[in-house]
Amino acid sequence: MPAFSALLRTGAAACALLAGAALAQAPLCGGRPTTVVVPFAPGGGVDSTARLVMPKVAEALKHTLVIENVPGAAGTIGTQRVARSQPDGCTLLFAVASPLNVAPLVNPAAVRYDTFKDFTPLATVAVGPFVLIGRPTLQATTAADLVKLAKAQPGKLNFGTDGVGTSLHVTAELLKQRAGLEMVHTPYKSGPQVLTDVAGGQVDLAVLPLTLAQPFIKDGKVRAYGVTTKARWPGMPDVPALAETPELRDIDVESWLGMLAPAGVSPAIIATITRAIDTALKDPEIVRKLGDIATRPMVISGAKFGEYLQRERELVRAVVTKANIKVE
Repeated sequence: MPAFSALLRTGAAACALLAGAALAQAPLCGGRPTTVVVPFAPGGGVDSTARLVMPKVAEALKHTLVIENVPGAAGTIGTQRVARSQPDGCTLLFAVASPLNVAPLVNPAAVRYDTFKDFTPLATVAVGPFVLIGRPTLQATTAADLVKLAKAQPGKLNFGTDGVGTSLHVTAELLKQRAGLEMVHTPYKSGPQVLTDVAGGQVDLAVLPLTLAQPFIKDGKVRAYGVTTKARWPGMPDVPALAETPELRDIDVESWLGMLAPAGVSPAIIATITRAIDTALKDPEIVRKLGDIATRPMVISGAKFGEYLQRERELVRAVVTKANIKVE
């Protein structure tokens, strides 16, 4: 979910990367390939980012990394698999917030791992904004217009996300809470389905990753009301930031992607992988390609990443509790 941008920036500024540690590169997995579990289906935003960054990380490691998609249950199945793996560098998790900091709050009975006991945070890799979009025929051309329309017709507008209790759902509820709006949630099974239905006029609004929505925005198939970061996204400067609207001036949310290992992994392995991530994300071609998919490099490593996850959990908890979000 919401990686709250101010927290990410603070963590990044304070972060002392292990890249400078005087530790020899530890051999991962006895020289055998390491599996990087992506807990979502192939072709989505998480998978695409992993497949962009991991080859460069593997190059820095001089070690083979094999991506394996283990989708299901909002990312919790693949996440659980890594939690139960040996801490030997043979299995890593390419993570996002939903299975780690949202699912344990909205569906605790189905989560069979503890984010803070069963994993060792390695480093964040990238962050990117969400965007609030609407159907082209909606009678509101700006976010300010939309707030007025929603307040004039409480409960009439609906918004789609990729399911109950996902990061997108929690972010949408945060927007509702900050602006004091009443709208109806329409859960889907995937973000692309939501995007198609917003463009087709079957649903009024949606909160989606900018990386997913930007082609439809550029083609005029949907209306972009604003990104969820405090400033406009450099790659789409014509799309406002929602924070430019008075009722949403405090909104500053990004979605993070990062890597974790099973709890108990050695400090040498942590240092080795973190160094490789840092090296990979300094590559100009990687920076450019991340920008093409509306993300940017962001490395917060080790304990600072763990502290960030703790703070994020409490921020998510506040939104979930107020909105009474539960997976039935």
